[in-house]
Amino acid sequence: MFSHVMVGVNDLEVSKKFYDAVLGTLGYGPGFANNKRYFYRSPTGTFAITTPINGEAASHGNGSTLGFTAKSVEQADAFHAAGVANGGTPCEDPPGLREGPAGKLYLAYLRDPDGNKICALHRPG
Repeated sequence: MFSHVMVGVNDLEVSKKFYDAVLGTLGYGPGFANNKRYFYRSPTGTFAITTPINGEAASHGNGSTLGFTAKSVEQADAFHAAGVANGGTPCEDPPGLREGPAGKLYLAYLRDPDGNKICALHRPG
């Protein structure tokens, strides 16, 4: 559905360190630079971080969450731990299994150094 998702950040290098760590746990290589932005590519799309081109401060979207697919509970937990170790902040409930209309989901929520809410999601078999 999406070709790419990009979030604004205030300190590009701090955010690159954070995203290199959390996305590395999901099997993605370090972000590569292009015009004051970093890109993380997968076979199905691209995630990017950028300082706002209008020169104003980046801000997070209240009510927004970016979800990344985890292949296992262990991978989701590693994502969360790497995020906390690299400047992220835990949010929502601790990583764990939740049940709802979508069935069973294992979720691990974080806020990145700029307050963007991200999540690793694993769908147990």
